[in-house]
Amino acid sequence: MKRYISKATFSIIGTALVVPALAITPAQAEPVQAKTEVTQNYDVLVVGKTTGFRHSSIDEATTAIMALGESNGFTVDVWDPPTSTRNQGQPERTLPSTPFTSASNLSKYETIVFVSTVDGTNNLDPAKPTLLDQAELAAFQGYIRDGGGFAGVHAATDSMHTVPWYSQLTGGGARFVSHPEQQNAVQIVEDSTHPSTSHLGGTWTRFDEWYNFSQSPRDSVRVLTNLDETTYNARGGAMGADHPLSWCQNFESARSWYTGGGHTEASYVDPAFLEHLLGGIAWSAGAASGGGNCVTWAEVASLTDALVTEGQISAKVAIQLAKQLEKAQDLAEAGLHAESAEKLNAAAAQVRAHVDNHSEAHGLLLGKVRDLQTWQNELQ
Repeated sequence: MKRYISKATFSIIGTALVVPALAITPAQAEPVQAKTEVTQNYDVLVVGKTTGFRHSSIDEATTAIMALGESNGFTVDVWDPPTSTRNQGQPERTLPSTPFTSASNLSKYETIVFVSTVDGTNNLDPAKPTLLDQAELAAFQGYIRDGGGFAGVHAATDSMHTVPWYSQLTGGGARFVSHPEQQNAVQIVEDSTHPSTSHLGGTWTRFDEWYNFSQSPRDSVRVLTNLDETTYNARGGAMGADHPLSWCQNFESARSWYTGGGHTEASYVDPAFLEHLLGGIAWSAGAASGGGNCVTWAEVASLTDALVTEGQISAKVAIQLAKQLEKAQDLAEAGLHAESAEKLNAAAAQVRAHVDNHSEAHGLLLGKVRDLQTWQNELQ
């Protein structure tokens, strides 16, 4: 099966994971090898609030995340209040009032996990109330811009459709559009360097509800797994060869991770999915690292453009750096990861030679290029 690779355009403007022993069926009881070192003692907020369709698996997801927290050293608060007669939430677990009062109040959490937070705005009616009201959204934006983390599960992309910022946070503007019936399908693991995918092989077969999105987020994010539409009902897939299903990115000042899996209740007793979920949560919280921390080619290109605009580096230096990065990306997309890493070493040398080593630009650029190099080295 072929991996779909899309090339970014470089422009110049001027402690080990522990999956708890939950109840599983014999078919699910394959051992999971933990590979990621995780910092313990952090705090997570799980948001399960819904004002539109409510997934029955939200309660199971919350239970699983709480169990993961107990096994892996993080605490869990829950925001899932009743919102209507059909959306009863989790009243025995939820906080007594909204935690989205200010960025400062949210700062107690290293990451916030949105679990299938459907709000019924997929008709794009601007008059339809969104999951978070304007004041809550402002608090959330402040939290993200102050360096908070975000993890989205399944229908987290079916929420706040009329808030473009939120769709960028969840993943490059990709929003939920449709899905076929639940069925088995194969995901191609494009990046096994991330804590959420390091336990997987080259492919991952499972039963779930497979989302189609409004667009591929590939140009903005690092794709971790890509759904192979040839492996399930031909009427189900609507995106073709480029059908990302899980991804990560550095967005504003936050780490953002998303998985399209997790519709079914069985997902939350599946060891492989639980480790996928745990790796995403831990990475978004800054408690785990790997694979160059989701730095993308486009991210470095955007940073270079911004530094030119701000006058921190010259256009000449930026052009030369872009050429090196484009060559490195070409090599990476050809599967020549060692050669790509070597080219990135040359790019880092350019930064050291031509950008003032006492400047903020020097540290920023060098760090990002080194992250790309780490990623390519780990893909070998």
